[in-house]
Amino acid sequence: MEIRNPIDVRIIVEGASDVENVSRALQNIALGAEYHITISSIIPTTNIEIAKKAVNGADIVLIATDVDAPGRELAEKFQKVLKKEVGHIERMKLPFGHDVEYIDPVLIRREIKNAIIRSGLLSIANLGRFQEIKDRLKDSEAKIKELNKEIQDLSSQKDELILENQELTDSQERLKLKQSSLQEEFKVTKQRYADVKNQYGILINKNLYERFSLSELWKETFNETLDEEEHITFITGEFKPDNIVLGQGFITAPSRKDAVDWLKVIRTVLIFYDSKIEDLKEEIGDDKFNPHLLKE
Repeated sequence: MEIRNPIDVRIIVEGASDVENVSRALQNIALGAEYHITISSIIPTTNIEIAKKAVNGADIVLIATDVDAPGRELAEKFQKVLKKEVGHIERMKLPFGHDVEYIDPVLIRREIKNAIIRSGLLSIANLGRFQEIKDRLKDSEAKIKELNKEIQDLSSQKDELILENQELTDSQERLKLKQSSLQEEFKVTKQRYADVKNQYGILINKNLYERFSLSELWKETFNETLDEEEHITFITGEFKPDNIVLGQGFITAPSRKDAVDWLKVIRTVLIFYDSKIEDLKEEIGDDKFNPHLLKE
């Protein structure tokens, strides 16, 4: 059979006379044999600090004060301060005040037993609440365990989301850089397109010229060799026909037909004027010859 230490009960009284009365009452009470209880000490004090040291380690503390107002106030003060120091505190009311020289030990003994019984009954009542609290604590521990597991899972998910978010952020930064590069490239391409379009428009609106060898075109047109190219150059320079450029053995015109028509004009001039070119220069003077008249 398991042997347990007896329940340690200590009694706080107001003065030395109370110690004597309580001790006399305890002479004929067998608390150890009947209740496995021992009264380890009777402490006469009204000082809180002394009381805290004296009750340290006790299972039950009985506060024995008078039933008058000062006794009640002292008991309430001790109960409030000492409740964290011991397992249980119970008020024990002395039957009479200190002005009575004799207090019946039977009354004190009965009050001690009743106080101890009240403590036991409260302890039994507290057992149910203790077990309930214990069960709730067990449930709370299980829930805490589940919550810790959930927290760990959420923490892992958080780490994964942080990593994924970082990857998305890096990807977004790369896309921004690529977008910026593409925008710059588009801007350059757009400018190039505008330049090409402008140049193309100029080319479309501009009269393009064709270049022909003067001697070859003369030969093909008149079936004769061109002997005096300088005469043709001189006449062209004097008359300055539109869209005709002649020099360095070439004639340039918008088309082959335009070039041939001008050569026909020059040949007509040369046929109708059989003098030397110097004489022609003198006769032309400041009045410019109109080649269109020769086409008639």
